[in-house]
Amino acid sequence: MGKYLKSLVFGLLCVVLLAGCSTKPPGSDSEKKGSNNELKIGFSVSTLNNPFFVSLKEGAKEAAKKDGYKLITVSAQDDSAKQANDIEDLIQKNVDVLLINPTDSSAVAGAVKSANDAGIPVITVDRKSDKGKIATHIASNNVEGGKMAAKFLIDQLNGKGNVVELQGVPGSSAANERGKGFDEAIKDAKGIKVIAKQPADFNRSKGLSVMENIIQTGSDIDAVFAQNDEMALGAIVALKEAGLKDVKVIGFDGTKDGIQAVKDGKMAATIAQKPKLIGQKAIDAAKKAADGKDLPKFIPVELKLVK
Repeated sequence: MGKYLKSLVFGLLCVVLLAGCSTKPPGSDSEKKGSNNELKIGFSVSTLNNPFFVSLKEGAKEAAKKDGYKLITVSAQDDSAKQANDIEDLIQKNVDVLLINPTDSSAVAGAVKSANDAGIPVITVDRKSDKGKIATHIASNNVEGGKMAAKFLIDQLNGKGNVVELQGVPGSSAANERGKGFDEAIKDAKGIKVIAKQPADFNRSKGLSVMENIIQTGSDIDAVFAQNDEMALGAIVALKEAGLKDVKVIGFDGTKDGIQAVKDGKMAATIAQKPKLIGQKAIDAAKKAADGKDLPKFIPVELKLVK
């Protein structure tokens, strides 16, 4: 009887020890995805104080909910240091995939490398990262959008006039690319002169104050190209207060407020993106990246001139 009890106890101990052992280390795929193998996606957004990025987040949120994925969204509030910390936190939470909408394309590179070192696929949306391994980039073709804006203004001004360019956040790929496309196309019109280029950080209130300062120089202004609708809407207020009614203003993004301004005749046009669709495509790409599937380097989302 004593031998039987000893054998039984030894057997139970073996079962307990084997149950405590795991062939998967902590942080492995099975643990990261949870008991129901749920895909966990981290999303670092540059800011949620801009309607465009709110729509981008909503598109991702709706797609994640539909597919049963867990989406963790954090806002950097246009602060590169905060974004780096946010991304490190998401890495520590063992997300399966990281979606990043960089505040600054250069500054985010270190955080991208941290995700790379942790073996987490990274997808950039709307804005690029200058360095690091990126599974894919999902965005509108900002260079082409800038060219569309320039061609529209050339037509509106009959090839002659003075233009102001309000730039986005310095260092962001969106600002660089939209400016590049606009500058390349506008130089073909010899009668058009870009009299001022100043950053207003994609912000409506800054668009207003920067435009006020440019107006105060006393230069004749025939048109304004703002690299997003928020800056365009700010510029419109400044122009109205200065009594400049005939200045053509074109924005970029196609936000609800921007399109309404076009309908109301306050803004000449906007280059409309589809932020919700960008967010939806990001979730689709995240699942493929998590499954180890190859993705194209760039997934474009079409633009449309709204006038």
